[in-house]
Amino acid sequence: MQPASVPTPVTVLTGYLGAGKTTLLNRILTDNHGKKYAVIVNEFGEVGIDNDLIVDVDEEIFEMNNGCICCTVRGDLIRIIESLMRRRDRFDAILIETTGLADPAPVAQTFFVDEDVRSKTKLDAIVTVVDAKHLLGEIEQAHEAQEQLAFADTILLNKTDLVSPEELTQVETRIRRINPTATIHRTQRCDIALEKVLGRGAFDLDRILEVEPDFLDEFHEHEHDDHVSSFALVSKDPVDPNKFLPWLSSIVQNFGMEILRMKGIIAFKDDDDRFVVQAVHMLLEGDHQRAWKADEERVTRLVLIGRNLPKEIIEQGFNACRA
Repeated sequence: MQPASVPTPVTVLTGYLGAGKTTLLNRILTDNHGKKYAVIVNEFGEVGIDNDLIVDVDEEIFEMNNGCICCTVRGDLIRIIESLMRRRDRFDAILIETTGLADPAPVAQTFFVDEDVRSKTKLDAIVTVVDAKHLLGEIEQAHEAQEQLAFADTILLNKTDLVSPEELTQVETRIRRINPTATIHRTQRCDIALEKVLGRGAFDLDRILEVEPDFLDEFHEHEHDDHVSSFALVSKDPVDPNKFLPWLSSIVQNFGMEILRMKGIIAFKDDDDRFVVQAVHMLLEGDHQRAWKADEERVTRLVLIGRNLPKEIIEQGFNACRA
């Protein structure tokens, strides 16, 4: 079990209807890994593993079209996590399955905004399960499918046995148009080594772009009419922190509801440390990470994933931050 001083890792499982989330959850719960998990499902009633974690919580079913859903979900989630933390010696990690939640953001935001939750837990990753056979059909009709991809740190491209290699390449290309930074694993029946999904620290500021630091080398933009799309801002010139930080705050203030995820590494002028930033909607965090390596090119790379973002305006503001 986790020592009380170590934050309890939390993994959020999301994905469109029928993609295989429950299959993944059952795999995690029955795998012979010797760990115990507390599970919160989207009705926010708790499921006890071995029935010894059941907490008396009134089962509540939320209307997911409520405009204030962030507040509703967040308050309830905080309450449940606090009750779990009183018995944190009985499990190693928490899993949250957002079955009926189109948007994982309110769940992710909980781990930014509540100090008590933040001191005791750590968001490890948002894992999105995708149905390889049906994604291309669903993605044009269901905005939720695009949004769930946008929030992901790790994507399980599931049911790969039902499509041809050519179709699989098409699906991956489509996913990359929305989210160029997530790690993609191809699976059948969500059969994957759990260390590739759990305990990865994929949401962690210290790990951003460490896993795939070269992802932008393959980044190509497309002209398309996606509801959700992504673009990258790159500068080989150092960036002025006195311009960049206020600009970044203003972008989040003005376009935060449309920014689903943002992450990047910033090379500030006269600064030997990399500065990393990430955001979920209007919640932004940034910090110095490690020193730039001697053989490392000091390039600023910022990726925005969002709904109908005004790319030209954002790009113009970014370019004005060069030192």
